[in-house]
Amino acid sequence: MKLYSYYRSSAAYRVRIALYYKNIPFDMVAVNILKKENLNSDYQHYNPQMRVPTLIDGELILGQSTAILEYLEENYPQPSLLPAETKARAWVRYFSQIIACDMHPLNNASVIRYIKESFEHSEAESMQWYYHWLREGFSALETLLQQQSKKGRFCFGHDMTFADIYLIPQVYNAIRFKFSMDDYPEILRINEHCLTLDCFVQASPEQQPDFISI
Repeated sequence: MKLYSYYRSSAAYRVRIALYYKNIPFDMVAVNILKKENLNSDYQHYNPQMRVPTLIDGELILGQSTAILEYLEENYPQPSLLPAETKARAWVRYFSQIIACDMHPLNNASVIRYIKESFEHSEAESMQWYYHWLREGFSALETLLQQQSKKGRFCFGHDMTFADIYLIPQVYNAIRFKFSMDDYPEILRINEHCLTLDCFVQASPEQQPDFISI
């Protein structure tokens, strides 16, 4: 199995967490987005969207982190990242998709760059956009966590799920861009716990071979 990844990509971060959690051996291939290696024709052959991550498992080539995570869960079911009960699974997917469908796409680096270049927005104006969608998303997630009857160390009780895999990279990016997380105590509590676990440590941007400290 091979994973094309960029250390700062939150989508690639999600997949790395799952691979380490499930103890699935893989080779990591760095794709430097800043150097536009994702635009190379060789990489486009694997991913026509020219995004990361891309997972290759034999003849299967998959982009999009959600599709990859579902594939890993179905083919490497233990340890599981989804609850056994269908209603619980639905809640975990609901929580995860707030991040995957509403927060991440609006704050993707390509979107921020487009806003700056096409509409001549300043850095401050771009951050205003970024912070707005973080507040919208994190406020909803915090409410869901506070309402959650199955409280525990993770988003859904005492078992790690997709919800945690989506949440922690999003928090990482928010903190990197100096967004205050003070209004989200449940999110911070879960983030603090997850960052003590080996799979999150191994998958963290700082532990990747292509990590650059700037």
